[in-house]
Amino acid sequence: MENASFFVEDIYLQGMIYAMAIRSPIANGNLVEIKVPHLPNSYMIITAKDIPGKNSLANFSIPILADKQLSYIGQPLALVAGPERTILEEIALGVEIITEKKEPVFSGMDAETNDVIVSRDFASGDSFFGENAKIISGRYETGLQEHWYPEATGAVAEPFRQPPDGVKKGRKDAVLYTVYSPSQWPFHVKRSVAMVLGTDSETINVRPACLASHLDGKIWYPSLIACHAALAAHISGGPVKVMLTREEDFLNSPKRNRSDIKISSSIGEKGEILGSSVNIKLDLGSYAFFEDEIIDQTCIGALDAYTHGSFNVKAEGIRTNIPPQGPMAGFGLSQGLFAAERHISHIADSLGHDPAEWRKQNYNEKNLAIGIKLKEKPPLVELIDSVTAMSDYRRKWASYELLRHSRRKEPWKFSGDPIRGIGISTGFQGSGFLYNNESGNGNCTVELTLEKDGSLEIKTSVIPYGDNEIWRNLAHEILGVDIKAVRFINANDVPDSGVATLSRSISFHTGLVERCCMDIKNLRFHDPLPITVRHSAKPVSEQEWLPGKKANSEAFASPGWGAAVAEIEINQVTLEPKIRGIWMAVDGGKIFSLRRSHWTLRTGIIQSAGWVCCTEQVYYKNGSISPGLFRTYNISGLSEIPPIYVDFIQNNTETPKGIGDLPFCCVPAAYVQAVSQAMDHHFEKIPVNASDIMYAGKLKQTEDK
Repeated sequence: MENASFFVEDIYLQGMIYAMAIRSPIANGNLVEIKVPHLPNSYMIITAKDIPGKNSLANFSIPILADKQLSYIGQPLALVAGPERTILEEIALGVEIITEKKEPVFSGMDAETNDVIVSRDFASGDSFFGENAKIISGRYETGLQEHWYPEATGAVAEPFRQPPDGVKKGRKDAVLYTVYSPSQWPFHVKRSVAMVLGTDSETINVRPACLASHLDGKIWYPSLIACHAALAAHISGGPVKVMLTREEDFLNSPKRNRSDIKISSSIGEKGEILGSSVNIKLDLGSYAFFEDEIIDQTCIGALDAYTHGSFNVKAEGIRTNIPPQGPMAGFGLSQGLFAAERHISHIADSLGHDPAEWRKQNYNEKNLAIGIKLKEKPPLVELIDSVTAMSDYRRKWASYELLRHSRRKEPWKFSGDPIRGIGISTGFQGSGFLYNNESGNGNCTVELTLEKDGSLEIKTSVIPYGDNEIWRNLAHEILGVDIKAVRFINANDVPDSGVATLSRSISFHTGLVERCCMDIKNLRFHDPLPITVRHSAKPVSEQEWLPGKKANSEAFASPGWGAAVAEIEINQVTLEPKIRGIWMAVDGGKIFSLRRSHWTLRTGIIQSAGWVCCTEQVYYKNGSISPGLFRTYNISGLSEIPPIYVDFIQNNTETPKGIGDLPFCCVPAAYVQAVSQAMDHHFEKIPVNASDIMYAGKLKQTEDK
């Protein structure tokens, strides 16, 4: 069964009951007691003491149900289960939670002392910050973003005394469980459920549900919900569905983590960067997930691909009393690149240079700034020339610059025709994790079987949304198999294929499918059918990354590259920026499906525009998100989507590169630069909203006086 074939909400099993979470009302403190009202027949309450195994997700420290320590508002404390959802809601309202409160920490961005989850402190070269040096500084902040899935997160768990047909038998006399979960990482669901239930992982069969567009919000969070469903199924002895409401998901699920990045650079006579000092703070929430990956990818992005004579970087991932944060369309790289690209545009503006030309003259041809060696020269000149030609950037930039300078001669006021601006940004995206550890995130195995009837079976634990089309086409081209005769098996006895994220599906899984097809092609005339071939991509040997820290720097040795231009106009009455167009040029290496690649980039551009505009507003206040923000959170409708243009530059490589996250790495900085040019003000944060523009206008009026 393909993972695009069903949603969890549509699953109904005979005898199925429902479960929902009772959540913490406080952000920090201890749980003293849960007082439960009288429960009707067939209803039950489940707490941490009912967990037969370990009260934790596999490889992560977050508890399945809080036992004593409470770390964020909305943290699951208990489950209430029974046949009717409406009665469960009534029971939940009647539950009294008695707690001991402690002083919470909601932001560590400005504090001198914090609970630091992970940190970095490294440097390269000598300092170039002299008394007479031209110093350009900025503080670049990024806000939260909601993943907003096609359906809210849910899971169904069903226990069996005898395994159903096709399910591998586990430990003798063990209860087997089938878990339906929309997870990017099915084997993490498998390991987590097994650990919570105190059983062997062989007794857990995970059937991935529809992922659709997920923005990396379904890496670890579905495992938590799946454990809730499996625990309730274990206690009740029958099938259980846990289905969050859309509002419950919005208020309690992880978001893109906030970042606060300060960059100061010393600039030489020709506009080159002599040295940079970077200070990074990341709000990772109450528990750590992929903290090394997030902080190091943020560091890579914050130094970008441009030449720095020297640099020093200090970074901290802070623990706060909000739900665990990240990842979101990548693991922090886009936050770092936003800061770096805004800083580059600030430097070019301060020098009176065209930001596009400055970039062409100052990029590093051999390495990323942090020191990762590149296998190929970055195609930034070609990308910038392509995107500027597509968008008519040079003519528009020169015209808007003249208008910006002419407005300085008169007192600033909001009136008249809309004012316009245009911005450019570049970015890159790696393929795969920096850290492939014991959690199995770096696993990558697929198995193909050519059957006697000429059909092809592809076994993998992950079938990323849309890539099944590419794999079908590969099988047809190499083996001549009818596209309709290609089947995908991602449940029961399948190999561990790791996590569907960071473009691993196109960079690793697709290559493995291609290798298996070639092997079958070579064997089919010598060996009888059926023929089964399995291939794995072994993690690259670790290389020195930072002092005392090793990682797979191959993840960024051959990145995908992009350049984006955004043009906006600001209505001087409403002060809301309107996007007139977004253009993007991309080097994606070998493109298996041009149609699919265009769709991926176009979708990413729309979603990244929502992050930077004032449409997707979400923030925590005193540790929680206001329900009012759920009602006003606005995903762009078809009529609101701006004109989007995407093109690929030609290259001769046979290696596919990651492109799915490139819009988030390129578009935000281009957009904010366009708003900055229009307002003649250096904006340093996203999202940018009407109140920010009003404040900038008032500053301009003060300057004119």
